Amino acid sequence: MPQTRKPKSSVREWVESILIALVLAVFIRSYFIQPFKIPSGSMRMTLIEGDHLFVDKWTYGPQALPPMFWDIGSQDGNPLLSVRWPNVLLPMTKVRLPGFRKPRRGDVIVFVYPADPTKDFIKRLIAVGGETVAIKDGTIYINGKEITDPRLKRTYYYNRGDYGAEGQTVKVPLGYVFVMGDNSGSSYDSRYWGFVPESSIIGKADFIFWPLDRIRIIQ
Repeated sequence: MPQTRKPKSSVREWVESILIALVLAVFIRSYFIQPFKIPSGSMRMTLIEGDHLFVDKWTYGPQALPPMFWDIGSQDGNPLLSVRWPNVLLPMTKVRLPGFRKPRRGDVIVFVYPADPTKDFIKRLIAVGGETVAIKDGTIYINGKEITDPRLKRTYYYNRGDYGAEGQTVKVPLGYVFVMGDNSGSSYDSRYWGFVPESSIIGKADFIFWPLDRIRIIQ
């Protein structure tokens, strides 16, 4: 006599649905689209504090293994529990899956801050590996030539930091990019701390989805 399958309880179905939704959400966030909230005014007026935007990961290709830095709870300024990938898997965070194109000058990108991998920054890409960068009278010069891209021309860039001093020309190493904030006078960027590894780029900022009066494509 065939056995009848015992129906699932409503609680079990509810739990399974939540777990499936969470797995799908993590998968989409890790490999397709990640939300990001603007925390400061370093990208004004392109992006302002409180803007919520989508970061597209497929333009450049997502990281094979997205970085994981989860700190849970706090005691005496230290997390009660820190969740990290084991060391044997860390090289996979430097590998990118195939994308549609390489990062280009003028793109607004989100990346892992080189000096603190628990933080994500958002800036505009100014130069790629192999190019030289100089700032003169508020204007950017790449390989000795003045940049005419309107997205970069609308900003006055100040000479600041160890990598953006007046009269200084820096060469971007291969495999790295040079980034700056649109609000040049109030941006902590490559002029101060140097270059961003291409492997640390999370994705391209494409679209502001909140608040409603700020909905737009990011230029």
